Amino acid sequence: MENIILSPSKYIQGAGSLKNIAKYAQKNAFIIADEFVMNLTHEIIEKSFKDHKLEAFFEKFNGECSKVEVNRLIDLMKSHNSEIVIGVGGGKTLDTAKAIAYYSNIPVLIAPTIASTDAPCSALSVLYTEDGVFDEYLLLPNNPNMVLMDTEIISKAPARLLASGMGDALATYFEARACERSGALNMGGGLPTKASLALAKLCYDTLMEDGEKALFAAQKNVCTKAVENIIEANTYLSGIGFESGGLAAAHAIHNGLTVLEECHHLYHGEKVAFGTLVQLFLENASLEEIDEVLFFCKNIGLPTSLEDMGVTTIDHNKLMEVAKLSCAPGETIHNMPFEVTPEKVYAAILAADNYGSY
Repeated sequence: MENIILSPSKYIQGAGSLKNIAKYAQKNAFIIADEFVMNLTHEIIEKSFKDHKLEAFFEKFNGECSKVEVNRLIDLMKSHNSEIVIGVGGGKTLDTAKAIAYYSNIPVLIAPTIASTDAPCSALSVLYTEDGVFDEYLLLPNNPNMVLMDTEIISKAPARLLASGMGDALATYFEARACERSGALNMGGGLPTKASLALAKLCYDTLMEDGEKALFAAQKNVCTKAVENIIEANTYLSGIGFESGGLAAAHAIHNGLTVLEECHHLYHGEKVAFGTLVQLFLENASLEEIDEVLFFCKNIGLPTSLEDMGVTTIDHNKLMEVAKLSCAPGETIHNMPFEVTPEKVYAAILAADNYGSY
Protein backbone atom coordinates (compact mmCIF):
# COMPACT_ATOMS: atom_id res chain seq x y z
CA MET A 1 0.00 0.00 0.00
CA GLU A 2 1.32 3.43 -0.96
CA ASN A 3 1.66 6.43 1.34
CA ILE A 4 -0.04 9.52 -0.08
CA ILE A 5 -0.10 13.19 0.92
CA LEU A 6 -2.54 15.63 -0.71
CA SER A 7 -1.94 19.36 -0.85
CA PRO A 8 -2.64 22.50 -2.89
CA SER A 9 0.28 23.35 -5.18
CA LYS A 10 0.81 26.70 -3.47
CA TYR A 11 -0.43 28.19 -0.18
CA ILE A 12 -0.09 31.95 0.31
CA GLN A 13 -0.95 33.76 3.54
CA GLY A 14 -0.45 37.29 4.81
CA ALA A 15 -2.04 40.64 5.61
CA GLY A 16 -3.01 42.33 2.34
CA SER A 17 -2.29 39.26 0.20
CA LEU A 18 -5.36 39.93 -1.94
CA LYS A 19 -3.59 42.97 -3.40
CA ASN A 20 -1.11 40.54 -5.01
CA ILE A 21 -3.68 38.11 -6.40
CA ALA A 22 -2.91 38.86 -10.07
CA LYS A 23 0.79 38.24 -9.47
CA TYR A 24 -0.06 34.69 -8.45
CA ALA A 25 -2.83 34.11 -11.01
CA GLN A 26 -0.66 35.26 -13.96
CA LYS A 27 -3.62 34.69 -16.33
CA ASN A 28 -6.82 36.38 -17.47
CA ALA A 29 -9.30 35.47 -14.75
CA PHE A 30 -12.96 34.66 -14.21
CA ILE A 31 -13.78 35.71 -10.63
CA ILE A 32 -16.86 34.67 -8.65
CA ALA A 33 -18.05 35.96 -5.27
CA ASP A 34 -21.39 36.56 -3.58
CA GLU A 35 -22.75 40.10 -3.43
CA PHE A 36 -21.35 40.95 0.01
CA VAL A 37 -17.86 39.64 -0.75
CA MET A 38 -17.88 41.21 -4.22
CA ASN A 39 -18.54 44.62 -2.68
CA LEU A 40 -15.78 44.01 -0.14
CA THR A 41 -13.06 42.82 -2.53
CA HIS A 42 -13.88 43.97 -6.09
CA GLU A 43 -11.82 47.15 -6.03
CA ILE A 44 -8.73 45.44 -4.55
CA ILE A 45 -8.78 42.57 -7.05
CA GLU A 46 -9.56 44.80 -10.05
CA LYS A 47 -6.59 47.07 -9.26
CA SER A 48 -4.27 44.07 -8.92
CA PHE A 49 -5.21 42.78 -12.38
CA LYS A 50 -4.94 46.23 -13.96
CA ASP A 51 -1.49 46.71 -12.44
CA HIS A 52 -0.39 43.41 -14.02
CA LYS A 53 -2.07 44.23 -17.36
CA LEU A 54 -4.35 41.21 -17.12
CA GLU A 55 -8.09 40.97 -17.70
CA ALA A 56 -10.51 40.11 -14.91
CA PHE A 57 -14.19 39.35 -15.43
CA PHE A 58 -16.37 39.45 -12.30
CA GLU A 59 -19.61 37.51 -11.90
CA LYS A 60 -21.87 37.34 -8.84
CA PHE A 61 -22.34 33.87 -7.37
CA ASN A 62 -26.02 33.19 -6.68
CA GLY A 63 -25.42 31.47 -3.33
CA GLU A 64 -25.93 27.78 -4.14
CA CYS A 65 -23.27 25.34 -5.29
CA SER A 66 -25.55 23.50 -7.71
CA LYS A 67 -25.00 21.90 -11.11
CA VAL A 68 -27.26 24.56 -12.63
CA GLU A 69 -25.14 27.36 -11.18
CA VAL A 70 -21.87 25.65 -12.12
CA ASN A 71 -23.03 25.25 -15.74
CA ARG A 72 -24.26 28.86 -15.90
CA LEU A 73 -20.89 30.13 -14.74
CA ILE A 74 -18.95 27.81 -17.08
CA ASP A 75 -20.85 29.22 -20.07
CA LEU A 76 -20.10 32.78 -18.97
CA MET A 77 -16.46 32.01 -18.36
CA LYS A 78 -16.03 30.45 -21.81
CA SER A 79 -17.58 33.52 -23.44
CA HIS A 80 -14.78 35.63 -21.93
CA ASN A 81 -11.98 33.17 -22.79
CA SER A 82 -10.78 33.21 -19.18
CA GLU A 83 -7.72 31.09 -18.38
CA ILE A 84 -8.15 30.67 -14.61
CA VAL A 85 -11.15 30.68 -12.25
CA ILE A 86 -10.91 32.44 -8.89
CA GLY A 87 -13.36 31.88 -6.05
CA VAL A 88 -13.50 34.55 -3.34
CA GLY A 89 -15.55 34.14 -0.17
CA GLY A 90 -17.00 31.26 1.82
CA GLY A 91 -17.39 27.51 1.35
CA LYS A 92 -20.08 27.28 -1.34
CA THR A 93 -18.42 29.93 -3.50
CA LEU A 94 -15.09 28.12 -3.24
CA ASP A 95 -16.63 24.71 -3.97
CA THR A 96 -18.30 26.20 -7.06
CA ALA A 97 -14.99 27.61 -8.29
CA LYS A 98 -13.34 24.19 -7.87
CA ALA A 99 -16.14 22.52 -9.84
CA ILE A 100 -15.93 25.09 -12.66
CA ALA A 101 -12.18 24.54 -12.93
CA TYR A 102 -12.57 20.76 -12.95
CA TYR A 103 -15.21 20.65 -15.70
CA SER A 104 -13.35 23.30 -17.75
CA ASN A 105 -9.88 21.79 -17.24
CA ILE A 106 -8.32 25.09 -16.14
CA PRO A 107 -6.48 26.14 -12.94
CA VAL A 108 -8.30 27.40 -9.86
CA LEU A 109 -7.24 29.91 -7.20
CA ILE A 110 -9.14 29.82 -3.92
CA ALA A 111 -9.30 33.03 -1.83
CA PRO A 112 -11.29 32.47 1.39
CA THR A 113 -12.54 35.48 3.35
CA ILE A 114 -13.17 33.40 6.49
CA ALA A 115 -11.24 30.64 8.29
CA SER A 116 -14.19 28.61 9.57
CA THR A 117 -13.35 25.19 8.07
CA ASP A 118 -10.44 23.26 6.57
CA ALA A 119 -12.21 22.76 3.21
CA PRO A 120 -10.38 25.36 1.04
CA CYS A 121 -7.31 23.15 0.51
CA SER A 122 -9.28 19.99 -0.28
CA ALA A 123 -9.94 18.13 -3.54
CA LEU A 124 -13.69 18.11 -2.95
CA SER A 125 -16.80 20.09 -3.87
CA VAL A 126 -20.15 19.53 -2.17
CA LEU A 127 -23.00 19.94 -4.66
CA TYR A 128 -26.57 20.86 -3.71
CA THR A 129 -29.85 21.16 -5.59
CA GLU A 130 -31.22 24.60 -6.44
CA ASP A 131 -33.36 24.29 -3.28
CA GLY A 132 -30.31 23.75 -1.08
CA VAL A 133 -30.73 19.99 -0.56
CA PHE A 134 -27.56 17.88 -0.62
CA ASP A 135 -26.98 16.39 -4.06
CA GLU A 136 -23.56 14.70 -4.21
CA TYR A 137 -19.87 14.91 -3.37
CA LEU A 138 -17.74 15.83 -6.37
CA LEU A 139 -14.40 14.12 -5.72
CA LEU A 140 -11.75 16.02 -7.65
CA PRO A 141 -8.55 14.51 -9.06
CA ASN A 142 -6.44 17.41 -7.80
CA ASN A 143 -6.33 19.91 -4.96
CA PRO A 144 -6.61 23.63 -5.80
CA ASN A 145 -3.64 25.10 -7.67
CA MET A 146 -3.41 27.95 -5.17
CA VAL A 147 -4.99 28.97 -1.88
CA LEU A 148 -4.58 32.63 -0.93
CA MET A 149 -5.45 33.80 2.59
CA ASP A 150 -5.61 37.55 3.20
CA THR A 151 -5.40 37.58 6.99
CA GLU A 152 -6.34 41.26 7.21
CA ILE A 153 -9.73 40.54 5.62
CA ILE A 154 -10.24 37.24 7.45
CA SER A 155 -9.56 38.82 10.86
CA LYS A 156 -12.48 41.22 10.31
CA ALA A 157 -15.00 38.38 9.98
CA PRO A 158 -17.13 37.48 13.05
CA ALA A 159 -14.97 35.85 15.74
CA ARG A 160 -17.45 32.97 16.01
CA LEU A 161 -16.37 31.84 12.53
CA LEU A 162 -12.72 31.65 13.58
CA ALA A 163 -13.75 29.69 16.69
CA SER A 164 -15.78 27.31 14.51
CA GLY A 165 -12.70 26.76 12.36
CA MET A 166 -10.80 25.85 15.50
CA GLY A 167 -13.53 23.33 16.37
CA ASP A 168 -13.11 21.71 12.97
CA ALA A 169 -9.31 21.74 13.31
CA LEU A 170 -9.52 20.31 16.84
CA ALA A 171 -10.57 16.92 15.45
CA THR A 172 -7.71 16.68 12.94
CA TYR A 173 -5.01 15.20 15.16
CA PHE A 174 -7.27 12.77 17.02
CA GLU A 175 -8.85 11.44 13.83
CA ALA A 176 -5.49 11.10 12.07
CA ARG A 177 -4.10 9.32 15.14
CA ALA A 178 -7.02 6.88 15.12
CA CYS A 179 -6.53 6.19 11.40
CA GLU A 180 -2.82 5.57 11.90
CA ARG A 181 -3.57 3.05 14.65
CA SER A 182 -6.15 1.21 12.56
CA GLY A 183 -4.29 1.37 9.23
CA ALA A 184 -7.26 3.12 7.62
CA LEU A 185 -6.83 4.82 4.26
CA ASN A 186 -6.84 8.58 3.88
CA MET A 187 -8.93 10.65 1.45
CA GLY A 188 -6.43 9.92 -1.33
CA GLY A 189 -6.85 6.18 -0.97
CA GLY A 190 -3.44 5.62 0.60
CA LEU A 191 -1.79 5.48 3.98
CA PRO A 192 -0.77 8.74 5.67
CA THR A 193 2.81 9.98 5.34
CA LYS A 194 4.89 11.00 8.33
CA ALA A 195 4.60 14.58 7.11
CA SER A 196 0.79 14.55 7.20
CA LEU A 197 0.74 13.13 10.72
CA ALA A 198 3.29 15.70 11.85
CA LEU A 199 1.14 18.50 10.40
CA ALA A 200 -1.93 17.11 12.16
CA LYS A 201 -0.06 17.18 15.50
CA LEU A 202 1.26 20.68 14.78
CA CYS A 203 -2.32 21.75 14.09
CA TYR A 204 -3.38 20.62 17.57
CA ASP A 205 -0.34 22.15 19.27
CA THR A 206 -0.99 25.49 17.53
CA LEU A 207 -4.60 25.50 18.71
CA MET A 208 -3.54 24.90 22.30
CA GLU A 209 -0.83 27.56 22.14
CA ASP A 210 -2.59 30.36 20.25
CA GLY A 211 -6.32 29.60 20.04
CA GLU A 212 -7.54 31.62 22.99
CA LYS A 213 -5.22 34.56 22.22
CA ALA A 214 -6.42 34.57 18.62
CA LEU A 215 -10.08 34.67 19.67
CA PHE A 216 -9.55 37.72 21.88
CA ALA A 217 -7.91 39.53 18.95
CA ALA A 218 -10.58 38.42 16.47
CA GLN A 219 -13.29 39.74 18.78
CA LYS A 220 -11.77 43.18 18.19
CA ASN A 221 -11.31 42.51 14.44
CA VAL A 222 -7.53 42.85 14.57
CA CYS A 223 -4.85 40.53 13.20
CA THR A 224 -2.12 39.50 15.65
CA LYS A 225 0.55 36.82 15.27
CA ALA A 226 -1.75 34.42 17.14
CA VAL A 227 -4.53 35.08 14.59
CA GLU A 228 -2.07 34.44 11.74
CA ASN A 229 -1.07 31.13 13.33
CA ILE A 230 -4.67 30.03 13.88
CA ILE A 231 -5.71 30.90 10.33
CA GLU A 232 -2.90 28.64 9.10
CA ALA A 233 -3.90 25.90 11.55
CA ASN A 234 -7.61 26.09 10.63
CA THR A 235 -6.96 26.11 6.89
CA TYR A 236 -3.68 24.52 5.85
CA LEU A 237 -2.56 22.34 8.78
CA SER A 238 -6.04 20.96 9.33
CA GLY A 239 -6.69 20.74 5.58
CA ILE A 240 -3.63 18.59 4.95
CA GLY A 241 -4.13 16.76 8.24
CA PHE A 242 -7.71 15.64 7.59
CA GLU A 243 -7.32 14.82 3.90
CA SER A 244 -3.95 13.09 4.17
CA GLY A 245 -4.31 11.76 7.73
CA GLY A 246 -7.89 10.53 7.49
CA LEU A 247 -11.23 11.07 9.23
CA ALA A 248 -12.65 8.95 12.04
CA ALA A 249 -15.36 9.30 14.72
CA ALA A 250 -15.57 13.07 15.31
CA HIS A 251 -16.82 13.95 11.81
CA ALA A 252 -19.13 10.92 11.67
CA ILE A 253 -20.72 12.04 14.94
CA HIS A 254 -21.09 15.52 13.44
CA ASN A 255 -23.03 13.89 10.60
CA GLY A 256 -25.19 12.04 13.10
CA LEU A 257 -26.01 15.27 14.94
CA THR A 258 -27.59 16.67 11.78
CA VAL A 259 -30.76 14.68 12.57
CA LEU A 260 -31.37 16.90 15.62
CA GLU A 261 -33.29 20.01 14.60
CA GLU A 262 -31.99 21.78 17.68
CA CYS A 263 -28.48 21.65 16.19
CA HIS A 264 -29.31 23.13 12.78
CA HIS A 265 -28.25 26.64 13.85
CA LEU A 266 -24.72 25.49 14.65
CA TYR A 267 -21.70 25.85 12.38
CA HIS A 268 -19.88 22.75 11.13
CA GLY A 269 -16.92 23.19 13.46
CA GLU A 270 -19.11 23.68 16.52
CA LYS A 271 -20.66 20.24 16.04
CA VAL A 272 -17.27 18.70 15.22
CA ALA A 273 -15.88 20.03 18.52
CA PHE A 274 -18.50 18.11 20.49
CA GLY A 275 -17.90 15.12 18.21
CA THR A 276 -14.23 15.26 19.19
CA LEU A 277 -15.11 15.00 22.88
CA VAL A 278 -17.40 12.06 22.10
CA GLN A 279 -14.57 10.35 20.17
CA LEU A 280 -12.24 10.75 23.14
CA PHE A 281 -14.78 9.07 25.43
CA LEU A 282 -15.40 6.40 22.81
CA GLU A 283 -11.70 5.48 22.70
CA ASN A 284 -11.27 5.86 26.49
CA ALA A 285 -8.63 8.58 26.16
CA SER A 286 -6.83 9.78 29.29
CA LEU A 287 -8.67 12.23 31.54
CA GLU A 288 -5.76 14.63 31.11
CA GLU A 289 -6.29 14.68 27.34
CA ILE A 290 -10.06 15.01 27.67
CA ASP A 291 -9.67 17.90 30.11
CA GLU A 292 -7.30 19.76 27.79
CA VAL A 293 -9.81 19.52 24.93
CA LEU A 294 -12.79 20.30 27.17
CA PHE A 295 -11.37 23.48 28.69
CA PHE A 296 -10.05 24.66 25.35
CA CYS A 297 -13.59 24.40 23.98
CA LYS A 298 -15.08 26.20 26.96
CA ASN A 299 -12.51 29.00 26.77
CA ILE A 300 -13.27 29.82 23.12
CA GLY A 301 -17.02 29.26 23.29
CA LEU A 302 -17.35 25.87 21.59
CA PRO A 303 -20.08 23.49 22.83
CA THR A 304 -19.13 20.78 25.31
CA SER A 305 -22.61 19.42 26.02
CA LEU A 306 -25.92 18.76 24.31
CA GLU A 307 -27.42 21.72 26.13
CA ASP A 308 -24.70 23.98 24.72
CA MET A 309 -25.86 22.88 21.26
CA GLY A 310 -29.50 23.71 22.00
CA VAL A 311 -30.68 20.24 23.06
CA THR A 312 -32.44 21.12 26.32
CA THR A 313 -34.42 17.87 26.66
CA ILE A 314 -32.69 14.50 26.32
CA ASP A 315 -34.71 12.24 24.03
CA HIS A 316 -33.00 8.85 24.18
CA ASN A 317 -34.67 7.61 21.00
CA LYS A 318 -33.37 10.62 19.07
CA LEU A 319 -29.89 10.16 20.51
CA MET A 320 -29.94 6.56 19.33
CA GLU A 321 -30.85 7.88 15.86
CA VAL A 322 -27.77 10.12 16.05
CA ALA A 323 -25.65 7.11 17.03
CA LYS A 324 -27.08 4.94 14.24
CA LEU A 325 -26.49 7.60 11.59
CA SER A 326 -22.94 8.05 12.89
CA CYS A 327 -22.38 4.33 12.30
CA ALA A 328 -23.98 4.14 8.85
CA PRO A 329 -22.16 1.93 6.31
CA GLY A 330 -19.26 3.80 4.78
CA GLU A 331 -19.07 6.35 7.59
CA THR A 332 -15.59 7.37 8.75
CA ILE A 333 -16.30 6.17 12.29
CA HIS A 334 -15.35 2.70 11.04
CA ASN A 335 -11.76 3.99 10.71
CA MET A 336 -11.46 3.75 14.49
CA PRO A 337 -9.02 1.04 15.64
CA PHE A 338 -11.80 -1.07 17.18
CA GLU A 339 -15.33 -2.13 16.30
CA VAL A 340 -17.83 0.68 16.79
CA THR A 341 -21.55 0.09 17.31
CA PRO A 342 -24.45 2.53 17.74
CA GLU A 343 -24.72 1.41 21.36
CA LYS A 344 -21.09 2.41 22.02
CA VAL A 345 -21.59 5.79 20.35
CA TYR A 346 -24.81 6.37 22.29
CA ALA A 347 -22.99 5.68 25.55
CA ALA A 348 -20.08 7.94 24.60
CA ILE A 349 -22.46 10.81 23.70
CA LEU A 350 -24.14 10.63 27.11
CA ALA A 351 -20.82 10.32 28.95
CA ALA A 352 -19.31 13.29 27.07
CA ASP A 353 -22.47 15.34 27.62
CA ASN A 354 -22.46 14.59 31.33
CA TYR A 355 -18.80 15.49 31.73
CA GLY A 356 -19.09 18.60 29.55
CA SER A 357 -22.09 19.77 31.59
CA TYR A 358 -20.31 19.04 34.88
